[in-house]
Amino acid sequence: MTETLTPDELADRLDRAANQLGPTIKRKMTHAGALGKALIQRNASGRPGPNIINSEVPNYHDSWKAPTRGIPYGAECTIGTDKPQGMRLEFGFTGIDSIGRSYAQPPFAHVGPAVPIIEGMLRQYMRQAVQEVFE
Repeated sequence: MTETLTPDELADRLDRAANQLGPTIKRKMTHAGALGKALIQRNASGRPGPNIINSEVPNYHDSWKAPTRGIPYGAECTIGTDKPQGMRLEFGFTGIDSIGRSYAQPPFAHVGPAVPIIEGMLRQYMRQAVQEVFE
């Protein structure tokens, strides 16, 4: 059954939803970022991604971060690592590095395969956020 609202009641409901939307999205985005980071770390723990052993690449798993910050009426999250080997592991590297070592390293994608899953989570969480603020 659809409830009938007066224009004033509708305006009040929309105001309440607008005030709740930013914090609700930030909460959902924080959760999606944490799950996305965990998925990338899992993908980096074996084939087809790199088979990272922490003694070989110290703290590579722990270097992945997913900071979330609120923005007006929403949030943003950037999942990434500051380790230089991140790009080489994802895309491979053929050539001479800056200190003269020769490489022919194939790509071991661990981020790319996670992107469609993370995208699906974000879509689901944004739908949930909108539903939540109107309950």
